[in-house]
Amino acid sequence: MQNDEKSAAHAGREADMSSANLRIQWLHRKIADNSYPNAKRLSERFGISHRQAQRDIFFLKNKLGAPLEYDYRRRGFYYASPFALPVAHIADNDENFSDVLAAASAEATEAPEVADRTVIQTQLPYTSVVRVEDKLAVLELQPYIKERNKDGTYLCEFHSIEKFMSAILALDADIRIIKPDWLRRRLIHSAERIIRNNKE
Repeated sequence: MQNDEKSAAHAGREADMSSANLRIQWLHRKIADNSYPNAKRLSERFGISHRQAQRDIFFLKNKLGAPLEYDYRRRGFYYASPFALPVAHIADNDENFSDVLAAASAEATEAPEVADRTVIQTQLPYTSVVRVEDKLAVLELQPYIKERNKDGTYLCEFHSIEKFMSAILALDADIRIIKPDWLRRRLIHSAERIIRNNKE
């Protein structure tokens, strides 16, 4: 009896993960095709709650590192830079984010038309871990710093990639982006372009 229950639970878990994978893949494909999908379309396509659709968007952006931006005119998401979905299996985000976006979900219940705006503005900041030794630079990064980690690095949150990168480039200090890798590569690319365009 116990084996049957375990098998059923395992099968259910695999089904949930498969469903989450399909939703993320669909969302990625629509964004890559410039179809500007949003949480409403995702929920309607897969018959899930609006809250779960918001979790999927959160997962794609913050856990998979997708450079998501929201287009208010088209009312949908797009990639601010080229992005490829990781080949590795996507984690079962259905279970791990039960309390994430609670505020957005509550607002969406009262006003569904602003749900996606709520997600991008208040619930879906990008995150980055940076190492900076200069105390003055730390002070100047305070608008982005959320906490200091035990290893001396800083956890930062930001809604605009461009503003955060500009803040880092403007600082007269040694700063290293520990993660995510895509943000470090983008910063390097920007710095190389600046150097290339300003060579004598």
